[in-house]
Formats: sequence, structure tokens, C-alpha cells
Amino acid sequence: MHAWSARYSRRRFLTTATGLTGMSMLGACGRKAETVSADDPAAVGPSGPSPGTLEWATAGEWRTPEDKGRDVWRHPVQSLRFWGLKPGMTVLEFWPGSGWYSDIIAPYLARSGGKLIAAQFQQTDPVLAAIVERYRKTMAARPGLYGEPVLTSFGPTSGEAAPAGTVDLVLFPSVIHNLMMAGTADKAFREAFKALKPGGHVGVEEHRAPAGGVQDVLATQGYVQEDYVKRLAADAGLRFDAASEINANPKDSHDHPFGVWTLPPTRQSAPTGQPDDLKFDHAKYDAVGESDRMTLRFVKP
Repeated sequence: MHAWSARYSRRRFLTTATGLTGMSMLGACGRKAETVSADDPAAVGPSGPSPGTLEWATAGEWRTPEDKGRDVWRHPVQSLRFWGLKPGMTVLEFWPGSGWYSDIIAPYLARSGGKLIAAQFQQTDPVLAAIVERYRKTMAARPGLYGEPVLTSFGPTSGEAAPAGTVDLVLFPSVIHNLMMAGTADKAFREAFKALKPGGHVGVEEHRAPAGGVQDVLATQGYVQEDYVKRLAADAGLRFDAASEINANPKDSHDHPFGVWTLPPTRQSAPTGQPDDLKFDHAKYDAVGESDRMTLRFVKP
């Protein structure tokens, strides 16, 4: 395991990264809440979603039943619409892992002449390298569907995630806690700012910690405070634009024996590094569902 792997729990990082789960400066940044309709009425006809729409991409037969089963918690159509995704855009997605969101974004962009840039893991760890290779093969196997996503890398010693000033939208879908574990969250936001065109957006989905107290900078429980994310963004030069409760879950107490990974879809039942506890009662945590999540949008002035 490479040096920066030692800073986070490898099991927890890999389960979220592969898709089994993915202050002072802020005082002037007022919170603006928005709601987003579930569907575009023009996008769904009597025979189903219109080809090329977000509804079509989300309903695609290429998505696995397991991935589709999580839509009720992650609300991809509403979230992507809130973040500002539009046809023909250039989108930069940080650490897509196995590609839960890429499976939706890449076909949508390919239909409209847009482009997906996937800033995958630096391939210095064999397991992470295998994830990246599977992602590359998946995208390459169906160019008529996915287009030609550009794969770059992001990590402690990586170069630019995307050329400066070329990106319309940057996405951090359920990945900031992983970036914090790896000690690269600040760098990721700086890279996002650099890559964006003026007026471009950053979209964040992240396990939400209760407000107050001190944020664990390694996010060892998987939860992150909204104010901490806003500070990361502000320090990089981004302006907070809006928040949505699309992915909120009021049933989540945020206090679980194995952090956020106790909840579905990871359903951890024993301390990290130990065998699963086959007697662990998952019922209480399955009833909660997936985690309470913030959904934020930032803009490059």
C-alpha cells in the first residue's frame, strides 16, 4: 500500500469508491435552498423517456439493477438538474470509481456533443489501478453509448485534472470524505476552480454531519459538515450558490457503530479489518436507508 493509503481505512475507501456506497470566510455566504422537480414533463412520453434526456440516461438498460435501486436515495435526475448539467457541456467528475454517475452522465453528454472528463485515482495502488482499468474498459466497450470520456488522474502528486478554463461543471458525488481521508480535498477544490470556466458550477453530494463541533479532518465516520465543505470551496475561490434537500434523510441519526458504512448499501457489521459479524442485526440500520446527504452548488465567479 502506498504512503497516502495509510491515512485512510482501505476497506471503507474502496467500498465507497467502487460505488457500493461515491467558518470565518463562510459568514458572508448565505444559504439559499432550492427545490427541483422530479422530472421534466417534456422528457417522458407515452412510450417512456425521450432519448437523450436525463430521464432516458437514468432509465438506461446498461445500468445495473443494483445501481438503479439506489436512485431512490441519490435522485440522480433531480441532483444533476440542480447542479446545472445541460446538453453539450464539458463535465469533470472526480474519482468516479466504478462509474455510478458516469453511467448516466456519459451517455447524456455523448448524445449532445458534450464531453466527460473522469479524474480517476492515481494508479499507484494495485487495487485502485484495477478499479480504473475496469472503468476504462467499460467506457471503451460501448463508444456509441458512452462517447469517448477522457481519463485523467487525481491524487497527491498528480498533474492537472483538466485543462484550465475548459470545464462547465465539476462534480464531487459522494467522494469528499474519501478525498479527506486521502488528504487531498483542498487540492481537489483548487483543481476544480482551475478547470472551470468563469460562471461554471461545482456540484457536491456528501454524507452530512450535524452542524457544530469540530470536523474530523479525515472524516473517519464518513460524515462531513456542510460548513466544512463550504470552507474548502471558499478557500479555493468558489462562491456558494445554493443548497437543496433532494438527498436529505431525516431518519439518519448520524451515530452508527461503524460510521456511515453501517447503513446500506455497505452494511458493515464489524470493525474495519475484522471478519463480518454474521450475528449483527442489520434491521435497524436497513430501516434508515442510505445516509442523510447534503446537495450543494458552487460557482466560479
